[in-house]
Amino acid sequence: MKRTLTFGKDQHEVEFIRQDGAMTLVWEGEAHPIDILQVEPGCYSILMNGRSVEVLLDPAKSQDPDSHAYRVLVYDGVYEFALADPRRALLAGGGVGAGAGGTLTSPMPGKVVKILVAAGEAVQEGQTLLILEAMKMQNEYKSPSAGTVAKLYVQEGSTVETASPMVELAAVPQPA
Repeated sequence: MKRTLTFGKDQHEVEFIRQDGAMTLVWEGEAHPIDILQVEPGCYSILMNGRSVEVLLDPAKSQDPDSHAYRVLVYDGVYEFALADPRRALLAGGGVGAGAGGTLTSPMPGKVVKILVAAGEAVQEGQTLLILEAMKMQNEYKSPSAGTVAKLYVQEGSTVETASPMVELAAVPQPA
């Protein structure tokens, strides 16, 4: 599963892939075979590119509730970093761009379990529009702004793929 690793002000896309008993670290799109062995709780031996490193890992406090922060001790010092699931940001944003109106899209494949609005209905900012079940979890998708439901692209029971349009919102006209 892909994660966003934040180290200071730098961000990197990382992914660990297990397949056929082997592990691969994908760092910024480049694959590296890796072997990780837990020596004892919080202590790991990591073998990558022919180099072995002992790593002590402790949880740390994170400013972002959607990320997991860690403090790591390696041979040359102590470092702190955070890992975040990029899908959480998509879920929080509901797949709609900033500003009023727009199309609510699915951030991941899933099944529409409940639609709470109808075409032509006025909605308020933060109002739940539909519920999508994905990865065995039900996620509420809310209106990013006040507006009108211009079009429903899905119905209850529909399956959607990543980036599939679900609801189109029309912005509320602003007085001149």
